[in-house]
Amino acid sequence: MEKYLKSIFMCLFIGSMLVSAAQKPVAIKGEEIIYTAADGTTLKSYVAYNKNVKGKRPAIIVVPEWWGNNEYAKMRARKLAELGYIAIAVDMYGDGKIAANPTDALAFATPFYKDPQLGKGRIEAAVNKIKEYSQTDDTKLAAIGYCFGGSMVLNAAKLGMDLKGVVSFHGGLATVPATQGSTTAKILVCNGAADKFISPNDIKNFRGNLDSLKVPYTFIDYPGALHAFTNPESTENGKKFNMPIAYNEAADKKSWIDMKAFFKTIF
Repeated sequence: MEKYLKSIFMCLFIGSMLVSAAQKPVAIKGEEIIYTAADGTTLKSYVAYNKNVKGKRPAIIVVPEWWGNNEYAKMRARKLAELGYIAIAVDMYGDGKIAANPTDALAFATPFYKDPQLGKGRIEAAVNKIKEYSQTDDTKLAAIGYCFGGSMVLNAAKLGMDLKGVVSFHGGLATVPATQGSTTAKILVCNGAADKFISPNDIKNFRGNLDSLKVPYTFIDYPGALHAFTNPESTENGKKFNMPIAYNEAADKKSWIDMKAFFKTIF
């Protein structure tokens, strides 16, 4: 009997050790990085990954709202790291500039709206940087973007960047039109159905362009969601700056779930 009990104990002990090893706690490493864009601009971005995951993994480029590469964008990078990816929250403007108000944000963002290649170049610089990490599987790259950033990742896809897919969260849709054969990335658009910044004509033109070229994409409307619906600070910012933006918890959670499902299909 004693020998039998010792045998059971050893089995339980070994089993618990195996479970413990398989369930290592998530240990997110986040670090500020500095590199240079092709045009010589100094960029201060942020990389996050789970130190307890071994081997290579898909890399996700996170393009922020027009406010700049703030804590919200970095939080999203960490959330992606928790899912097992390596992520880089991108400094699009240079020198880590953050807009304090909509006037500054518009001034920072306007050059990118006028010149889509400028945004593509900044995203390419982030891709080149993240490829330097040993954790990155450079055959599996995607990009997500919020508001301004959503427009930028849609432009990148339409301009032919070598990405598996892009996800736009409440991004502007008046983007550069795709041309025949230019777009290879899969596209997911997470749109607020009540977004006052997105006109019905924007949606019609966006979808019509991709439909005419038979570019595969998914377009999801989230009922009652205003612009910037994923950012918990949006409601306060909307009141502060008299803007029709607000956080929508249901749309935020559902769009994140939709993004995760999308990534499973492209990786």
